[in-house]
Amino acid sequence: MARIGVLSLQGDFAEHIAALRRLGVEPVEVRQVSDLDGIEGLIVPGGESTTISKLMAAYGLLPKIRERARAGMPVLGTCAGMIVMAREATDLPYETLGLMDISVERNAFGRQVDSFETDVQFAGVGRLHAVFIRAPLIQSIGPDVEVLSRLPDGTIVGARQGSLVVIAFHPELTTDLRVHRYFLDLVNADAS
Repeated sequence: MARIGVLSLQGDFAEHIAALRRLGVEPVEVRQVSDLDGIEGLIVPGGESTTISKLMAAYGLLPKIRERARAGMPVLGTCAGMIVMAREATDLPYETLGLMDISVERNAFGRQVDSFETDVQFAGVGRLHAVFIRAPLIQSIGPDVEVLSRLPDGTIVGARQGSLVVIAFHPELTTDLRVHRYFLDLVNADAS
């Protein structure tokens, strides 16, 4: 089974760790550069994108994550993770990882009280119940980016570029493990 890292600086990393364990994976909590050694995939969780970006920079994680991702390591970013993986994110005062050719609008659906749940179609997975909390949306995508999921009004809330996957919602807050399994399949395919 692949070794999957979960960026564990801030946010809902514990929920991703629990989901991976339910799938039989023993995750690696990533807090410093050396934690990235030996992992075959990385999850960047939801949380507060400003705080996550600031801490990644402070702990020197940005260059190593970029290097590993550009060398082909699969990365899944959920909610805030989508923001920090984007080439461009509105109103983010810190540097992003800049891994995906997408432009993201932070807090696109409003404040915490405007959070919502709905069902979405996810390419390769099927229909999912999705939890959106102060969620971002993808404003634009580059030519090499595939749309994985949209809201009924056409708003893009999931995308893939090679071995990089981002989603605006929180699969770790449901009992449905299909998004995590989708990511594990991507990691295992990359390793073979």
